[in-house]
Amino acid sequence: MQKTLDLDSFADKEEKTVEQAEPSKETEKKQPIAIELAKKQRAISIAEFFEKNRHLLGFDNKKKALLTTVKEAVDNALDACEEANILPDISIEIIDFGNDRFRIIVEDNGPGIVKKQIPYIFARLLYGSKFHRLKQQRGQQGIGITASVMYGQLTTGRAAKIISRISKDHPAVYTELKLNTTKNKPDILKQEETEWEKEHGTKVEIDLEASYMKGLQSVDEYIKETAIINPHSTIIYTNPKAEQIIYPRATDKLPKETKEIKPHPHGVELGILIKMLQNTEYRTLQAFLTNEFSRVGSGTAKQICENAAVLPNTKPGRINREMAEKLMQAIQNTKIMNPQTDCIAPIGKNLLLKGLQKEVKAEFYTSTTRPPSVYRGNPFIVEAAIAYGGNLPAEDSVNIMRYANRVPLLYQQGACSITSSVIKTNWRNYGLKQSRNSIPIGPCVVLVHMASVWVPFTSEAKEAIAHYPEIVKEIKLALQECGRDLGSYLSKKRRLKKELKKIDYISKYLPHVSIALKNILNLDDSQKARLEEYLREVLEKSRSMRLPDIKNEIINDSELNGEEFGFDEEELNGDSEDADLEEEGSEDDK
Repeated sequence: MQKTLDLDSFADKEEKTVEQAEPSKETEKKQPIAIELAKKQRAISIAEFFEKNRHLLGFDNKKKALLTTVKEAVDNALDACEEANILPDISIEIIDFGNDRFRIIVEDNGPGIVKKQIPYIFARLLYGSKFHRLKQQRGQQGIGITASVMYGQLTTGRAAKIISRISKDHPAVYTELKLNTTKNKPDILKQEETEWEKEHGTKVEIDLEASYMKGLQSVDEYIKETAIINPHSTIIYTNPKAEQIIYPRATDKLPKETKEIKPHPHGVELGILIKMLQNTEYRTLQAFLTNEFSRVGSGTAKQICENAAVLPNTKPGRINREMAEKLMQAIQNTKIMNPQTDCIAPIGKNLLLKGLQKEVKAEFYTSTTRPPSVYRGNPFIVEAAIAYGGNLPAEDSVNIMRYANRVPLLYQQGACSITSSVIKTNWRNYGLKQSRNSIPIGPCVVLVHMASVWVPFTSEAKEAIAHYPEIVKEIKLALQECGRDLGSYLSKKRRLKKELKKIDYISKYLPHVSIALKNILNLDDSQKARLEEYLREVLEKSRSMRLPDIKNEIINDSELNGEEFGFDEEELNGDSEDADLEEEGSEDDK
């Protein structure tokens, strides 16, 4: 009987299970739609997100994809060499296979990469050592080169190939890999030891679908601008047409080594402060403030605690949101020194001039490096330089070269604070033509470089700098300094043209003056000749003696080290833009 009951109960359970598995139509109608929607939801990896939104990383089109891939590989090579105190020697080769298929090969002489880390560096998004370090460096997010590998396998289906060697005592490692976008992890197809002639360094090969064109937003322009802003590097570039261009280094001096700093209290937001309080290893609030932030000593920490009405020996983990908000307000109301600037390494005005003179042929150069400043607790330095005249086009808009941490920014010019600062500067005061709210016109190159521990880019593609008021102010001040030098040079140049015009006018009429005096004074031909010679001597003493001084001033200003100043006789004979000077000169002569 017990057995029968057990079977019956088992049958009842089986029927209920079937009913649950196959609900009636009546039950289906009553089921909320949210349950059906919930079945379709799933988590995605960061790699899947960027796989569908690759335009956010700079892969908008085929032309830009070629530039972005070269840029990310070169930036990594320069960073690696500088961190290892090695003068960079970088080789870049682009091979055209036809049908918009290219192979990019970038080889450097850096410290190399250990075998275990190669797959993660090249085939895992948001993996790297730079995100949490507050010091000047080109890369920040650990996205760039992995995104290039991902784009290459998406468009060609081919794996990236990497050779790396860390020293002559270690064998080189050859790796073929792809990015598993579902898991955001590398798929290693092959990894083995191989022969390589370099003692240390890394070589990367990526096949991709792209397009090559010349112009201001091309790979050619990027490499040229990289050579300008990195005068300590040698770059050998072979373009898709098999034309090799060598950019030799202008100095053997490496940039100053930068040091990592702690975050500054004035740059920390409430949520970050609460997270830091929960994760700190220090047992008292005073120790937390002193050791987790820069420029906070024991006296400043006590002052912050006093202003927040919190005891210095309070345990950080016991501080709730209300107490953290008071602490945040106390930090803002406490005077704290600006962060130290040994975390950033500006190029310097002299090296900036050398890099510009090496690649831009002009008649006048000037540069400046501003004192350090701070935005949101992050220290930064703005540098600017101007090249004027020479073979630069006179009727085109000024060429603006934008840089952030020694990296050229070629896209999104209109969205960048550098462009905005150039437009807002009154260049008419410095001798250039400029319409309202527009880029000035003239034979000029304007270079602006921002060096910071954290550059506020407007997007993940790192193509434009955000419009922070502190940054815009410093850029404008740097441009104005260079503009004053340019204005002074052009003023001296106009003075020289004016003096030469006056001499030309007087020399032209000297024979006529001598003839008139001969008739008035009844002079013979020999007396007339002596009189004309005397008048010419007076002219040379009164006018020509001033010319060498003006010429020397122009030569010194143009930074050409004694070479012939950069304008010819045709330019000195007068232009329409100097009509007012001609009128003044003719009135003076009268």
